[in-house]
Amino acid sequence: MEITINNQPVTVPDGLTVQDLLYRELPDKQNGIALAINNTVIPKTEWPNHYITENDHILIISATQGG
Repeated sequence: MEITINNQPVTVPDGLTVQDLLYRELPDKQNGIALAINNTVIPKTEWPNHYITENDHILIISATQGG
């Protein structure tokens, strides 16, 4: 299925949850991430149960240190 991650088209298999997608796309980075699908923030507690659907627009933001 076709989705968009951070304005880049990506093909992923059907049936992925947000958690599955993050393990697939960012296997070494699971903390300090915020995620929105179609302009709606998905709380981390919902990641294992929220399924990705065709044409979803996903924004992944990673926290960085600095000052």
